[in-house]
Amino acid sequence: MTLTELNNLPKTALTEALQTCCGSTAWVEKMVASFPVSDVETLMDEANTQWNSLSEADWREAFTHHPKIGGDVAALRAKFATSSTWAEGEQASVKQASQETLEALAAGNEEYERKFGYIFIVYATGKSADEMLALLQARLSNKSEDEILIAAGEQNKITRLRLEKLLAA
Repeated sequence: MTLTELNNLPKTALTEALQTCCGSTAWVEKMVASFPVSDVETLMDEANTQWNSLSEADWREAFTHHPKIGGDVAALRAKFATSSTWAEGEQASVKQASQETLEALAAGNEEYERKFGYIFIVYATGKSADEMLALLQARLSNKSEDEILIAAGEQNKITRLRLEKLLAA
């Protein structure tokens, strides 16, 4: 979809399109109100501005729209056993994760969710399961007030990538 097409979507369709990028109701509403936008840079700046204006509750709402890393080791194996095309047309082959890594991710995410009250959020593009596990383990030692800001920053990167993909579709 082009930016012109996005700008010209009816409000309901624009809302639905933006919801695919971020699960925060407040963010989507603020973004819809900012349309039309003049260019992609303005769109990205507005997305960032609106994200950073949200409350912690809004951030947490967005986190609930992500699949949980953990719980289903078979699903994790399938996720990390494939190759994917990442942003800007680069190919990144994701290493096949060991059973040990998958089990550690599942356990780590459960510990993370118990500690912080939301799932582990990470900009996963281009990262192997082992890299994600290392990030998860490192972030478990964070204080809650620091971790929410890190998770929100990761969500902001994910939202930007999804906006880029929306415009590339």
